[in-house]
Amino acid sequence: MAEEKQLEQNQREKPMSFITMVIVTGLIGGIFWSGLGYLAYVFNLTEIRPNVILEPWLIGTWKEGGLGTVISIVMIGIISIVVAFIYYAALRRFPSIWVGGVFGIVLFLLVFFVLNPIFPGINPFRELERNTIITSLCFYILYGVFVGYSISYEESEIKYKERMERKTQQES
Repeated sequence: MAEEKQLEQNQREKPMSFITMVIVTGLIGGIFWSGLGYLAYVFNLTEIRPNVILEPWLIGTWKEGGLGTVISIVMIGIISIVVAFIYYAALRRFPSIWVGGVFGIVLFLLVFFVLNPIFPGINPFRELERNTIITSLCFYILYGVFVGYSISYEESEIKYKERMERKTQQES
């Protein structure tokens, strides 16, 4: 009877589904990189706070304080889940660090040129300080690489396991 039962420590965890991994990657990526963006703001490397995401939608000065910062970072994490799904749908088959970097640049251009008018806390691009532009661009590139390579790596791992299973079945 003891042989039939596996000890809990010997049981393997079920791997996370690919969709769950995309959600976690997006959430963690958004929270991590916007948290670093806040630190960059604190150290005067950028003039943009994560709180700018709340400006068009909520009223009150509370959004400029600590609670507003935490809510902003979490909101960016949630929005980042959508961004991760966009990468998943369009680019997951490209296992290159460069694809993630270009994806980050495209996101930067989208936020700073297309979506800029809805965020009053972000000055027009030509009025931004050089440090803000460089820091933001670097964060967007690193975010794109993080999300993109994480998703592409998982995609290639799944394909590799499928090929190995087919090969094992053919040999049997």
